[in-house]
This record gives sequence, structure tokens and C-alpha cells, in this order.
Amino acid sequence: QQTLVTYQEWCNDSAAIHDSLSQLPAPQQPRIRLYNEEQVLSWEPVTLSNGTRPVVYRVQFKYSGDEWLTVDTSIGVNCTQITATECDFTAASPSAGFPMDFNVTLRLRAELGALHSAWVTMPWFQHYRNVTVGPPKNIEVTPGEGSLIIRFSSPFDIPHTSTACFWYYVHYWEEAGVQKVKGPFRSNSISLDNLKPFRVYCLQVQAQLLWNKSNVNGHLSNTSCYKIMADASTKLQQDILISVGTLSLMSVLAGACFFLVLKYRGLIKYWFHTPPSIPLQIEEYLKDPAQPILDALDKDSSPKDDVWDSVSIISFPEKGPEDVLQTH
Repeated sequence: QQTLVTYQEWCNDSAAIHDSLSQLPAPQQPRIRLYNEEQVLSWEPVTLSNGTRPVVYRVQFKYSGDEWLTVDTSIGVNCTQITATECDFTAASPSAGFPMDFNVTLRLRAELGALHSAWVTMPWFQHYRNVTVGPPKNIEVTPGEGSLIIRFSSPFDIPHTSTACFWYYVHYWEEAGVQKVKGPFRSNSISLDNLKPFRVYCLQVQAQLLWNKSNVNGHLSNTSCYKIMADASTKLQQDILISVGTLSLMSVLAGACFFLVLKYRGLIKYWFHTPPSIPLQIEEYLKDPAQPILDALDKDSSPKDDVWDSVSIISFPEKGPEDVLQTH
């Protein structure tokens, strides 16, 4: 009995020592961010009222059915005794981190010298199952003849396309019109055809992650709008309409001008009639009134002989029925 009591006391003392080493509060609000290829664990810091040394943190992980392992440089990132309140498993490169199709469980605790907190275990996650898929990247839109050509890159790279892949959808609508959806597409280049020329169309692109017969819908891209160019047939119709309109306008103008000329020809003749001019001799006389008017009229004139081609004399006798016409 005495031995049993002594053993019990020893157990109590050992539990007390263990509890004293676990007096640090556990980190609060741990959360895992899975956005595209990112895998980031973060938490709220542990604060001590009389602490002189900073609290550090340790993160461990395990795959389904495996033992707990420390997150160190063996997986590309060190999350052992760190002062930061996050562990970015993809900080080294987007291809780093845990395999996207593995079941991963994380746990976390705070440490201060020989003291440590209890472990805080996160629910397991699977990247492909729990990821938040962002919109496609590097979207470029080229307006064509009655079409829009859209090129982009995937939200993130998939290491093994045999296990997962992306499908893409285009949400588009004529400005102030009804939205339409076209897809799915496997290609990173999409053409929207049969669009109305000279109209403005707006669009958004969306990615959908397919994995293990499950779909994860991604976020829509920002809205962008573009004006559609005319195709060859529309340009031909436009040229014909312009030519017919020009000819019609010219015909109307010509008819109007002809009508105005007929209606106001007297006024037009008056406007364009040359005003009478003063003879040169009178103008010179007006400049020099001292000059006799007859001299001014006869100036630079020379006498000329009267010349006739023929002379006809017509006489009317007082008595006689016939007129006598003599020509010399």
C-alpha cells in the first residue's frame, strides 16, 4: 500500500511538472489559405504579459496514415521555431509545397524555452478539393471582323494534367444586353464569332478546375469591353450605301440648282450682267474738261471713205401700177 501511494504521488508530481511545461497558451484562429497554387498557414500571435523573450512556433504535417513530420528545409520551407505567425509552404516556388492531390494534416504549437503550448490540429485538406481558383491570368482580347479573339493563361500550373485540368467559359453580352455563356473550352485561345459590327461587347473569363469527377468553379475575371470591327460583307454594304447616298445627294443638289436657275434667272442675269462702261473719249474729257468735247470725240479718228457694196434706189411714181426698181 505504501509503495502504491508513493507511486501515485510520483505520477501526480510528474503530471504537475508536465503541466507546468505546458503553460503557454495555444495559438488561436489557425487558418490555411489555398488560393491557386498558394498554400499558407497563418494564426494569431501568442502574447505574454511578463514575457521577455519572443514566443516561437513549430509546425508539423503528416500525410494520410503517416507519422508527424517537422516542416523544415526538406520540403523547401522552414517552419520550426519561427517568430512569424504564418508558414508559407509555397514561398520557395509555386511548384513547392504539398502535392495537390494528397491528404494533408497540419498542427501547430507555441514554444518558449522549455515551455510549450498544446498542439492545435487543423482539419485535413486536399488542395484540388479545397482550393479557391482565381480568374485566368494575362487576358488579351483582340477585336476582329465581327469577332473577339481571347487569349489567356491558366490560373496556376497543374503538375500532372492526367489527374486534373482546366475548362474555360466566356461570359459575354452586348452593352446593356442579355448575358450569354460560351464554353467549355480546353484551349487557352477562344474566338467569339458572329458578333454585330460596330457594337460594344463586354466579357468575363472563368476557369473551372476538374479533378476526380468534381468541379471547382473559379472567380470571374474583371469586366472588359470592346467595339467590334466590320467584316468584309458589312464593309461592302457600307461602301455601296455611301456611294448611293453620295449620288442621290448630288442628284438632289443638281435638281435644286436647276430649279433655282429657272425660277430666278432674271435676277441671276441681272447679277452677272456687265455694267455699262463710259467710252474712253468721254472718260478722258471728264478727266480734262478744258479739252473741247468734239475734239475729244474726234481724237485718234481718221476720215474714211464711205464704201458701199451696192446701192438700191426705190421710186414710187405718182401714176403707174408697177414699181420701178433700179440697181446700180
